Amino acid sequence: MASMPRWFRAFLSWPYAFAFCLSVGVGATAIYFSQHLDVGLKDPEGFLGPAYIRLPMLGVLLFAAGLAPQAIQRYGIKHVFSGMRNIVRDEWTLKRVGYAATGMVSFYVCYVSYRNLKSYLPELTNTLHDRALLQLDHVLFFGNNPAEVLHSVLGTTIAAQVLAVLYVLYLPVVPITVAAVLVLHRDVTVGAWYATAVSLNWVLGVVSYYSLPTLGPAFYEPQRFADLPDNGATQLQMSLLRGAFGYKEDPQGDKIFGIAGFASLHVSVVFTLALFLHYAGIARAIRYVAWIYLAFTITATLYLGWHYVADDLGGLLIGWVAVAVGAWATGNTRWQKRRRLEAADQVEPVS
Repeated sequence: MASMPRWFRAFLSWPYAFAFCLSVGVGATAIYFSQHLDVGLKDPEGFLGPAYIRLPMLGVLLFAAGLAPQAIQRYGIKHVFSGMRNIVRDEWTLKRVGYAATGMVSFYVCYVSYRNLKSYLPELTNTLHDRALLQLDHVLFFGNNPAEVLHSVLGTTIAAQVLAVLYVLYLPVVPITVAAVLVLHRDVTVGAWYATAVSLNWVLGVVSYYSLPTLGPAFYEPQRFADLPDNGATQLQMSLLRGAFGYKEDPQGDKIFGIAGFASLHVSVVFTLALFLHYAGIARAIRYVAWIYLAFTITATLYLGWHYVADDLGGLLIGWVAVAVGAWATGNTRWQKRRRLEAADQVEPVS
């Protein structure tokens, strides 16, 4: 370590060093395959406006939403505006702004790369493992299909609508929670921890897609889900199906192929959120909500036909790895914190 250049030691001590390298690596991989397949990179959420407008706006909205309650709590409602000015002046240094921006950019680069690499799946492999995972589902459920079991237990009316809403809610929950932690948590290393963990989910997720390609139950055996009423999840499935057909007809067009089963990124990211909130010591009520949401998410993946049981187990594994690696990369493991405390205790006070 002593022989390393000073700039390199400083880089390694930067809490975003791992996320930066991860985003550069997966971004370069996406660019390579884009050039190799002659398919341009696409912004998967382009209908909401370009990323350079969408990301800063989300950060500003979360910043404003979090700043006012803090000012009211500290200074009272009569002094809310002066309190907001004081908080910005005292706490929001250029370093903190830069850290929050780095976290959002790393998250977005990994996400866009993940969506594009996922879209190249049918170009790079024709192998599918749905039959094997479907047989495993039957073994785990004693000869029954898990979706049909859930349909018979929960019904196919109210439960379908509730689980669909909770499943689709994931789409705004992910960027909102990333922005919220980056903006609202005063410890920049904690924000780096969560941003790194979520970014790692995208990378490990796309690795899982290529390791064990599947379509998922609703796309492999759509007849099993024909009795479900129209809901947000079925509309999303149809949207993905239209996108898949559009991509296959014209890979150079604006459509993205978004169908892939193993592993469940819904489960992995929500598990990442719940684990992170637990280890970061966030308010108990918020942690409980995250764990309950995880239980509903797992149920919804099977009930609505998005995933097999193995997909959810793979998602849990990815979520655990992401949180553990994110903690290590940003200096938030228990032994790293303990070592810093021991080092601080050994420093003699200057008299």
